[in-house]
Amino acid sequence: MNLSQRLLGGSLALVAVLVTAIVIIAGRRLDDRLARETEDSLGREARLIGISWQQHPGNPDSLANAAGTALQRRVTLIDTSGVVLGDSEFDGEGLRRLENHGSRPEVIQARATGFGTSVRASASAGDEEMYVASRHPFGFVRVSLRTSRFREIVGGAQRDVVIASLIALIGAIILATLFSRRVSRPIVELRDVTRAIAAGDLTRRASLNAPGEVGDLAAAVHRMADELGNRLTSMAAEDALLLAIIEALDEGIIAVDGSGNVVRMNDAARRLFGSRESLPFPVNRLPLDPAIRNAVRLAATGQPTSGLETVIGERIVALTSRPLASGGAVVAVLDLTERRRLETVRRDFVANVSHELKTPLTVIGGFAETLGDPHLAPADRARFVDLVIGNTTRMQRIVDDLLDLSRYESSAWTPHAVDVDVATMIDDLFEPLRESAARRNISLIADVDPEAHIVHVDQTALRQILANLIDNATRYTSAGRISVQASRSTDGGVTIAVRDTGVGIASEHLPRIFERFYRVDPGRSRSDGGTGLGLAIVRHLVEAHGGRVSAESQVGAGTTVFVGFPAATS
Repeated sequence: MNLSQRLLGGSLALVAVLVTAIVIIAGRRLDDRLARETEDSLGREARLIGISWQQHPGNPDSLANAAGTALQRRVTLIDTSGVVLGDSEFDGEGLRRLENHGSRPEVIQARATGFGTSVRASASAGDEEMYVASRHPFGFVRVSLRTSRFREIVGGAQRDVVIASLIALIGAIILATLFSRRVSRPIVELRDVTRAIAAGDLTRRASLNAPGEVGDLAAAVHRMADELGNRLTSMAAEDALLLAIIEALDEGIIAVDGSGNVVRMNDAARRLFGSRESLPFPVNRLPLDPAIRNAVRLAATGQPTSGLETVIGERIVALTSRPLASGGAVVAVLDLTERRRLETVRRDFVANVSHELKTPLTVIGGFAETLGDPHLAPADRARFVDLVIGNTTRMQRIVDDLLDLSRYESSAWTPHAVDVDVATMIDDLFEPLRESAARRNISLIADVDPEAHIVHVDQTALRQILANLIDNATRYTSAGRISVQASRSTDGGVTIAVRDTGVGIASEHLPRIFERFYRVDPGRSRSDGGTGLGLAIVRHLVEAHGGRVSAESQVGAGTTVFVGFPAATS
């Protein structure tokens, strides 16, 4: 067999095999990837429509039509029993004639797992469609897309490759017949390039510049490689976007393959588990928590889990796991620590407010009923009136402090900082207390460093801070001294210390004295007229200025509360 025949036969076989391989590999990869991306996209769209449905439940059919028009998808809203409430492709009588969708595969799967998909011919529309259904409090949100849309993309790519192969075959036949010696070398080069492309090296290009069909073949291979490269680049960009989204989540995400190795773990999961392992690593290197192991094991066997709570270190987390179609599992870990803490704070707050208001309300109710007695002695009547007024005033103080605290904790209040003379404000606050302090043998001392007599703060807030601290010191000091000191701190700010020689606070109570309604001695605090909110208000006012508040105390020796304000900034 001569060179021309060998070139012709070998070229035909080689180009046919390589192009067929490219068509099959690229077609399958593109088809699979488009199907997965379409499924994920439809799922996200279904969840987004579900949010709109939950916010505007009034007219499901209008919502389905609007969403279908905006997304260019078929959108179906189904109630829990399978009745179609809205469909972007059917209105009026057509919508009412739709059969019950409760037996649709995607709805059955969504009812069981929260998310369902299927690809089948539509019973109502007739075309093959990909359906994605998401479980919703009102039923199910289903978004569908005709598979012909992405099948056309795959078919187009395959047709391009087939066309390129035909051109290559024609060029190979002509050149092998007429110019075997001249074209054998370029053909070999093209063979190597196409083999590299089929192996995934899309950067390879033919360096030849031959006329005729050989040049056309080289150009066709070049265009084919460019097209595949562009499409794979687009897929890689989608992968990068998905990875960026996963990394941006506060929820920890862990992906485990079928071999039991962790193949993906975002930063949130690494922080929760304290893991610095390089991926991939065996799943048994995760925290030895039975709940985590059990969630991974169940998902790996096809059994999803959700709402499972456990404790990792000092963090309360919720686990949700889902099996992967290719084997393995995805586990989502949500940190519930702050949420549980806030729930506890809220319960304690409601209980404390109820308890604080119950006593004065009981007193007021009892004495008000007694005052209705016409035979009550005038002296008792006056005493009871004083008690009612006193408890009313106490409730008013509690309500006022609660309103102040609510305002300071919200974003509605921001400090209006100005230069304030601390020494003058301390003297103003001491003045009405001097007479009562003298009767109780209490010395009021102001010690302000000349370099710290001006502090850049909200004037009203500083007055409330010092008034609360001095009031507390006065209430718990029977004799001795109360001093307010101001000094320059190392960072250029001002530190104000309110010291007393009162009863003091035990060390186990110090971390909690700035909580709302927390009292070291509840009975004494109420009898002295305290609301239990003063130190909480102080903390919020100081932190609103970017400062810090702390306390030191010794039982029987007194208490010192430190308030630090940062240096003024322009």
